[in-house]
Amino acid sequence: MATEGIEAVFLETHNWGRAAKFFQSLGFELEFATDHNSGQLRNGDGPYVFIAEVPEDQEPRMRLALKVPDAETFRPDPAVEVVTPFESTHYGTKEMTVRDPDGRLWSLQAPADD
Repeated sequence: MATEGIEAVFLETHNWGRAAKFFQSLGFELEFATDHNSGQLRNGDGPYVFIAEVPEDQEPRMRLALKVPDAETFRPDPAVEVVTPFESTHYGTKEMTVRDPDGRLWSLQAPADD
């Protein structure tokens, strides 16, 4: 079974408000904001962008999550190095981490079990 493209972009920022306004000026709409300086934006039917504020002494990172339709039936090719198997997240999905040939980590995201 293959992935289905990019599901999400996770961004860390030092200023949630400025980052959200930046994406809104590019046509993204705020889907929700949390009470801890983070939120989710989307532009049309494309991947969502989740932005979370981090402390000034922490370097902001970015992570892409590839969409997987079902964590229970997804089996990566044996050539793919699985770093962590699917685990439930605090935000209602399941995620697996894999490593590409150059050492980069990738997240695979599937819906949580109902």
